[in-house]
Amino acid sequence: MSLFGGVVPITGVTFLMFSLLAIIGLGYLLGRITIKGVSLGTAGVFIVALLYGCLFYGTLETQLSVEGVSYVSNALKIVENMGLILFVTAVGFIAGPKFFGNFVRNFKSYILLGIVIIISGGIACVLCLLIESNFTELTPDELSAMMAGLLAGSLTSTPAFSAAKEAAVAKGGEALEASVSVGYGIAYLFGVIGVVLFVQVIPKLLKADMAKERAFISDSDDDSKKKSFAGKILEIDDFGIMPFALAAVIGVFIGSAKAGNFSLTTTGGCLLTALVFGHFSKIVLRRTKGDRQGVAISIMPPDKTLKVFREFGLVLFLMGAGISGGARFVELFQPVYFLYGIIMTVLPMILGFLFAKFVLKLKLLNNLGSITGGMTSTPALGTLIHVAGTEDVAAAYAATYPIALITVVLVSQLVILLF
Repeated sequence: MSLFGGVVPITGVTFLMFSLLAIIGLGYLLGRITIKGVSLGTAGVFIVALLYGCLFYGTLETQLSVEGVSYVSNALKIVENMGLILFVTAVGFIAGPKFFGNFVRNFKSYILLGIVIIISGGIACVLCLLIESNFTELTPDELSAMMAGLLAGSLTSTPAFSAAKEAAVAKGGEALEASVSVGYGIAYLFGVIGVVLFVQVIPKLLKADMAKERAFISDSDDDSKKKSFAGKILEIDDFGIMPFALAAVIGVFIGSAKAGNFSLTTTGGCLLTALVFGHFSKIVLRRTKGDRQGVAISIMPPDKTLKVFREFGLVLFLMGAGISGGARFVELFQPVYFLYGIIMTVLPMILGFLFAKFVLKLKLLNNLGSITGGMTSTPALGTLIHVAGTEDVAAAYAATYPIALITVVLVSQLVILLF
């Protein structure tokens, strides 16, 4: 079978597919285990994938090798990126109908919260760097690169990881780039799990009435103000796969555009495009009697399609990231750096939550949705949707995510360049 430019034995592809399916099954079983009402949920897939990477990555490399060259990293990157595209595009469509009204009402709050979360993470990073400088054997440049990697991993931010690596290469070459990768790999595990647990624990600590909280976040007023379309709506396909794919393709192109070293990335591009598609939901081809009648093409996939793509995309993303991370986790793991990663994950969440609650006066679900966006945490949003029992939290995630994305990219580079 031809794959990645070589001929990989069919047994290797079969082994990979069997492994992915087994990880999904075992991951969901692990995610169902509940302790005092708190569970890993879909993030259980990430834990199983991480363990798989620790134990079987070498076997997978052997199975997916051609003439001594392994294609396993390519395969896993495809799995991870495809999952990210499916998940983020689905979230954009789901949030689109209510995003812009919600954003206009709270846009100052979302911008402030995104900045507060990332800046507090950056401050925590600098404090850890100053503490560790008294004990480490690393050079100052190596330490700053390590800490920038820890920051990117603690916030599970691939764009920040990429930006930090570029800054490290510019400052000191490939040796510093390796330090960034080590830090990212160590902090990524708790970066995923920490936010997933946070959005479950907080409502329980506050003894929140979810039915009441869902009513607060509901945006029915905006929906009622929109004029209904009474004309004929044409569906391109029953499952809405064509408009979903179109939004994803446009999003990938937008995300790949660069201004200097900055880009929206695939995540930002797909999210933005799907938000626009979801907001307009249809393209009117012919109007009669004003805007209320005529013929239109639907560009909004049905809810059942979006929910399947959202969940399946999250699973693929977690598997790709988990297996890759597990490959070197044992080798790279150091307790003190893991502790620093925990600090860089927990401190921004707590400060961000308190700032949103007492200063911005955001309701609980808007608050937690904004926290997942500010922490750039894709898995935590999936968990929060299940905890909240409503898709509406995705609008808060989508509103906070862009400013957090820009800020974390800048902060991760500054840590390396200034320290």
